[in-house]
Amino acid sequence: MKILAGVLALAAVSALGQGKSDEPVMVLKAARMLDVRAGRVVSPGMVVVQGERITAIGGAAPAGAKVIDLGDVTLMPGLIDAHVHLFLHVGAEDLQTVEESVPERVLIAADAAKADVMAGFTAERDMGSEGAGCADVAVRNAINKGLIPGPRMRMSCNAIDLTGGHEDANRFNPAQHVLSNADYADSADEIVKVMRQQRKEGADFTKIYETGRDSYVGGVFTTPYQYSVEELKAAVAEAARFGTGAGHGVAVHATGEPGTGYAVEAGVESVDHADNLSAATMKMMKAKGIPAVPTFAISEYFAEQTTAPAAKARRQDANAFHVAEFRKQLAAGVPMAVGSDVGPFPHGTQARELELMVQNGMSAPDVLRADLLNGAKLLGWEGKIGELKAGYYADVIAVEGDPVKDISAVTKVKFVMKDGVVVRQ
Repeated sequence: MKILAGVLALAAVSALGQGKSDEPVMVLKAARMLDVRAGRVVSPGMVVVQGERITAIGGAAPAGAKVIDLGDVTLMPGLIDAHVHLFLHVGAEDLQTVEESVPERVLIAADAAKADVMAGFTAERDMGSEGAGCADVAVRNAINKGLIPGPRMRMSCNAIDLTGGHEDANRFNPAQHVLSNADYADSADEIVKVMRQQRKEGADFTKIYETGRDSYVGGVFTTPYQYSVEELKAAVAEAARFGTGAGHGVAVHATGEPGTGYAVEAGVESVDHADNLSAATMKMMKAKGIPAVPTFAISEYFAEQTTAPAAKARRQDANAFHVAEFRKQLAAGVPMAVGSDVGPFPHGTQARELELMVQNGMSAPDVLRADLLNGAKLLGWEGKIGELKAGYYADVIAVEGDPVKDISAVTKVKFVMKDGVVVRQ
């Protein structure tokens, strides 16, 4: 029986790298190919695909295979954005959520998903539907069924927030009873109840607002926390109860102390924004392997769009502070993942985030590893996406140039394949 079990195990491993025998074989050829783990580009590039999987890297093209010769480009895994908002678009975010119906917003989200995958982002984590409840689940399911184009998605439904918290409708006339963009929870029990309802409706993971609103005055960054360590631990324990593993836990919007420290102590999956982390919090993040997701692109966009000189200067100063803190985090060994917060700025343009992470202190190979390796792990698809390897899903893009030498190559996508299907050529 032990011998038989071993044979079956070997067969399963072998099958992982093989497509179904009756499916056609496709070969992608290019001048170069990214070895993301080694942080280098190799020549030439060749990826063999059968069905939804990569079956081989390099070697000779199988007889009878359909060959797509992409020429002077670099093959690489599809990009990953760990912080997106499919249900938001350019314009006043608070007004979108009250003026646009949920059906209209679903159509907007479908269009955003298409724009993102066409830009080479084949996997994403949607960090809150911003008042559309679990309508994001319908978008994910439609993508998975092949009804609409888009990345493979992790969805959170609405984020969870306090009454009067960061995403509540605090600046509207209270008599109008304008709803929050998030789901209300004011205690550990209420957080758990909301989580259970969201998971019932199809949420993959939970997003919690842990800090806000932020203030940066006189070189000092402050932000009130929303939930205690014990409340966040209750959320993390509830997510673990489902037993679905990585990519299904709790992610937090957390910009500064003490909220960032509370979230890390509780064991969240990621700290998104992470403008300000204490030395103790950075040490814990390194020890626990909890990544920061800096979201520089959204900050740059808002600073560029601000026209009033004083307000623009405040945003620029706050951004400079975040960059300085980011460099401290890198020096402390805090893991990083890549998330852009796209939505308030145009979908399909978020590769700018990788450029900014290099500009702000990371090397291009490290940013690529943060995006592809750490991103795959964070979304719960480690060993399935993020590298060009036999057995991985055939999420492959081709970019102009060499992204190791010049990260801006990721903004020049010429070819996209997801699940073995050519999306853009």
